[in-house]
Amino acid sequence: EAQNTAAILTTFNEVDMSEIIKVREAKKENFIKRNKVKLGFMSFFVKASVQALKEYSAVNAEIKENNIIYKNHYDIGIAVGTEKGLVVPVLKNANKMSFGEIEKQIAELSKRAKNGKLTMNDLSGGTFTISNGGVYGSMLSTPIINRPQSGILGMHNIIKRPVVVEDEIVIRPMMYLAFSYDHRIVDGKESVGFLIKIKELLEN
Repeated sequence: EAQNTAAILTTFNEVDMSEIIKVREAKKENFIKRNKVKLGFMSFFVKASVQALKEYSAVNAEIKENNIIYKNHYDIGIAVGTEKGLVVPVLKNANKMSFGEIEKQIAELSKRAKNGKLTMNDLSGGTFTISNGGVYGSMLSTPIINRPQSGILGMHNIIKRPVVVEDEIVIRPMMYLAFSYDHRIVDGKESVGFLIKIKELLEN
């Protein structure tokens, strides 16, 4: 339905994951002690997405008939693979959550998804979605928008690659990012800016 109703385009970028990997390593034990859950990559992406959505409000909006509805709440759908296929439970009010709360909620929703215990409330009301194909080894993909949302961020696998930093070739853990968006509401300049904002937040 999304492919038939939205004008879907995808823009790509790459992110150097070095700093996030360092933070995860440094905080790992303390984080588990405090939150009883591991510090994953997804909480960083949720935090970065919320910040970027605040700056690029059209990505957090939806088209309803002939109206554009802008939202001031940030409910982030997290695509989870199960034996019966992909489901997208939603982190409600993700902007108000700490890293620990995000990781605990994702762990709980993933567990319920795998046990077939998700409710309609768990699956409804998302304003933006993140899909992590990297857990299956995907290098690059073009995610499909989760209607009636206007954007979806695709994460991919982290691969050490040679990159140029200050005219030196160095090895860095790199991830390709894909951002699919509805061109009826989000223009090209906004889409590129949105993805660059996420890249900058993650790298810093």
